[in-house]
Amino acid sequence: MKQLNLIYLNLMFNDIGPEGGELIAKVLHKNQTLKYLRMTGNKIENKGGMSFAAMLQINSSLEKLDLGDCDLGMQSVIAFATVLTRNQAIKAINLNRPILYGEQEESTVHIGRMLKENHCLVVLHMCKHDIKNSGIQQLCDALYLNSSLRYLDVSCNKITHDGMVYLADVLKSNTTLEVIDLSFNRIENAGANYLSETLTSHNRSLKALSVVSNNIEGEGLVALSQSMKTNLTFSHIYIWGNKFDEATCVAYSDLIQMGRLKPDNTDVEPFVVDGRVYLAEVSNGLKKHYYWTSTSGESYDHSSNAGFALVPVGQQP
Repeated sequence: MKQLNLIYLNLMFNDIGPEGGELIAKVLHKNQTLKYLRMTGNKIENKGGMSFAAMLQINSSLEKLDLGDCDLGMQSVIAFATVLTRNQAIKAINLNRPILYGEQEESTVHIGRMLKENHCLVVLHMCKHDIKNSGIQQLCDALYLNSSLRYLDVSCNKITHDGMVYLADVLKSNTTLEVIDLSFNRIENAGANYLSETLTSHNRSLKALSVVSNNIEGEGLVALSQSMKTNLTFSHIYIWGNKFDEATCVAYSDLIQMGRLKPDNTDVEPFVVDGRVYLAEVSNGLKKHYYWTSTSGESYDHSSNAGFALVPVGQQP
């Protein structure tokens, strides 16, 4: 890798196991050119994960590391949290879908402690970490002190409306978070209302929010739409997979028609049948791996990719 002077290396979804992961991590001990590494879908497991964590104690050039769906164990997730309290280079890390056991949310506790100390990390993906309300409380406690994180992905967890009390409160004072992915949790109307109140009256830094498939009904969805009318920073919202009623369809149709919500900045579009407004799904959304640039240098449509457009990872706020 050093001889090739690679900046970006995509190894996703190969058949790399723990030993292969260990070898790649060892090569990176001395490599000073590689900045982006995607290992997505390679089952390097806890052994490989521990090797990568050890590598981050030595390597100071790698900025973006994707270890999503790599079957990381609890030990290696905790090791990453420990190392990132000191590593000043990593700007984006994907730790999606580790193999965790137990009900104590130990990994979330350690990552929360890391966020209190780390002031370089811009993007954190924690999809499928079995995060519950106590876990989101740990993360929110850290976000009162953290001034660098701009993209937080806690999708596909077990967060309910009670957890939104903590998130809504921290968003009253946190001025750096720009993108939050809450997709596939269960915040319901109460959680949506907590967020709406904060976004309407307090927060002016959040730009994008995904609440896809959160069992939210019309009341909560309309409340979020209303917050967009007063909060002009809040520009991207993704709501598909919830329970739309007529008021929801009219509210989001109105936002789009008046130009407040751009069609590329949401995952729904209105249509009319027999004088009644409905919403259809479109393919826009928060792409979890938005921060990876291609080796061929192909351009991305930033307007349809909220994370990439809103949070350029190579820059500090």
